[in-house]
Amino acid sequence: MSLLSGARDRFILGENAFGLRPDLGLVASMIEPESRLLDVGCDDGALLEYLVKQQGCDGRGMEISQAGVNACVARGLPVVQGDADRHLVDYPDDSFDYVILSHTMQAVHHPRDVLGQLLRIADTAIVSILNYGHWRARMSMVTRGRMPHTRTLSTPWFETANIRPCTVRDFLDLTRMLGIRVGRAYGISKGTEVALIKPSYEGQSNLFAEQAVFELFRPEAPKKRRGKARG
Repeated sequence: MSLLSGARDRFILGENAFGLRPDLGLVASMIEPESRLLDVGCDDGALLEYLVKQQGCDGRGMEISQAGVNACVARGLPVVQGDADRHLVDYPDDSFDYVILSHTMQAVHHPRDVLGQLLRIADTAIVSILNYGHWRARMSMVTRGRMPHTRTLSTPWFETANIRPCTVRDFLDLTRMLGIRVGRAYGISKGTEVALIKPSYEGQSNLFAEQAVFELFRPEAPKKRRGKARG
């Protein structure tokens, strides 16, 4: 069952019978069925359960909160309690086809290291972020002189887990710095409206997307130099 409707470059995230948040429906649509995957920061396991039971994936989860782990176990999911900053190193190289990091990147202490670990243990990473460059967040700062408080950034600054706030442009700059290749990239506005993030229109997405989802691939291996032929 498709969780999406509309054209490829711009579409609406429809309601689904699985109780997924709209952005998680988008993430799910980017995962191939029957894949091996790790969902880091899997919360209550709603996305992981869908991928395992509906798409036949061999899925595992990591969640930092005990409440989240308990909720996942109650769903019958194989989830361990762990911290992305410290425990991704425990997984061997190429353990998974995909690793998912949904609304968790801005809560880690070392984003560069975490991205490196994601693409060490999996061929592909699906990462979603909240966009602090959205126009409502900017207006909140300018007009109120306070940290952004919007529909998607609704937690007060003294309670939020987002210790590394960033924008769409910031995140894409980091991928370029690390040589990470970006595949499909989508901006989400008004909860359900999705637009493809195109390289030539990053500024537009940075202004209007409330959150964004990125498909990431490992940096290309450097080409080996050929030795000189011996006479």
